[in-house]
Parts: sequence; structure tokens; C-alpha cells
Amino acid sequence: MPTLKDIRVRIKGVKSTQQVTKAMKMVAAAKLRRSQERAVMARPYAAKLKDMLGSLSSKVDTSLNPLLSGRSEVNKVLVILITSDRGLCGAFNTNIIKVAYKTIHEDFADIHSKGGVSLICAGSRGFDFFRKRDYKIVKGYPAVFQNLDFSTAKEIADTASGMYLRGEVDRVIVAYNEFKSVLAPNLKAEQLLPISPETTTKTTKESSSDYIYEPSPSAIIDVLVPKHLNTQIWRMMLESNAAEQAARMSAMDSATENAKDLLRVLNISYNRARQAAITTELSEIVAGAEALSN
Repeated sequence: MPTLKDIRVRIKGVKSTQQVTKAMKMVAAAKLRRSQERAVMARPYAAKLKDMLGSLSSKVDTSLNPLLSGRSEVNKVLVILITSDRGLCGAFNTNIIKVAYKTIHEDFADIHSKGGVSLICAGSRGFDFFRKRDYKIVKGYPAVFQNLDFSTAKEIADTASGMYLRGEVDRVIVAYNEFKSVLAPNLKAEQLLPISPETTTKTTKESSSDYIYEPSPSAIIDVLVPKHLNTQIWRMMLESNAAEQAARMSAMDSATENAKDLLRVLNISYNRARQAAITTELSEIVAGAEALSN
């Protein structure tokens, strides 16, 4: 049975931990507000680019643009994994790593067995996980979310599109956490390349009207495709960052509540141990007094 001193030391340690988790929850809440605003602001632009690309693709021969035309056989796959740089965010990283792992070992099991799957890892957690298991990592971006910048998203998109154009990969998949709400992130594994009309937003009546394009739909597509890829990667990174802060805030809130419950149990144990010690001392005093009187 622990002594009073042991219980006091543990109570002090739990209180210190509770203060840390409470502070981390407040910091995550502040970061969540900013990251959520950035993610929500990026959605309309990315959706409109996707819509325009879908509208233009229906008016031209997509086989003229290699990034829009799919390949008959898929022998090599690139998986872009977006995780966080730090832990203490619950199952945020574990869940998205499981999605990437399932994509590799179930959706592309035959290709993986032939060594045809490679990865680009944005975030330290995913990079460390697959690096330790000797997966083929084309490029890693550890600590990318410490200074999140659009240039990183552009570099990832350029690397992926360059590999696709050179024939080094036949399909590009992005695994990331889409921000849905504080309690419910949305795990996704989306196809980035090739860009097909089926993956773009359904065109509205306005976008399907007969327009005169200058210089031409194919020339506009050539300009829009790189912008679309850059924007989609950037949006996914912003979504993942917002989902990470939401997961961290929720995890630290749970840790703070657990510390509160543990303190209640420890205080009850401390009071019981103190009462037992007082009772023992009183019994010894009474026994000593009776012995002296006799």
C-alpha cells in the first residue's frame, strides 16, 4: 500500500501534467482557429479550378495533355502521405498511416510486391514510419508544418507531375486528413494523377454553356492543370493542418479530464490513508495509556 508521501508526490505530478495539457489545449484551440480559416478559404478557389477544368475537358481531346489522359496499364504508383510533425494528437497520425498502408497493401498489392510503389511523405510522423520499414521514399518533408508555405506544396506537385510525365509512375494517390469537424476528421485517399473528367466537379448549366475561348480550350487547360495540382496539394496540406490541431485540442481536453478524474481518486486514497494513520496512532495512544494505568 502506498504511503502518504507517495500519494502526495503522485498528486503533485498529476497536477503538473494537468496544467501542461490544459495549456496545450488552449494553444491548439488558438492554432485551430487560424488553420481552419485558411483551409475554408482555400476550398472555393480549389473547387472552382476543378470545375473549370472539368468543363474545359469536355470540349477538347484530353489525350493531348498527358496529365489528363490515363494509361491502360498501371505498373507504378506514387503515394503522397500527409501527416503531422509532432505527436500528442490522439490517433490522427495512426489513422492516416493505416489508410496509406491499406492503399499500398490492398489496393496496389500486386504492384507493391514488384517494388512499384513509392512515397512522398509530408510530415515527420509518416516519414519516420515508412523510412524505418524500408519503403521506397522518393522525397521526405519532415518538419514541413513548422513553417507551412505554398512553395512546399508547389514542389510536391512539381515532383509528382514530373515523375508522371517521365513515365516513372502511372498513378498518383494522396492520403490525408480532411478537416470536417473537431470530433470527426475525414480520412481520404484521392487520386491526383491522372486528372480525369470523372474526378472533377460536375459542371453546372452555366459552365456547360457555349463560350468562346481565347486562345483555345486546350491552351487554357495547359495553364490550368499545373495551377490545379498546386492548389489541390496546398488545400490538402491546409486541411490536414486544421485536422491536426482539432485532434490535438481534443486529445489534450481528454487528457485534462482524465487528470481531473485521477486527482479525485488520488485525493480519496490520500484521505483514507490519512484517516487510517490517525486511527492507528489513536489506537496506539489508548493502548499505551491503558498499559500505564495497569
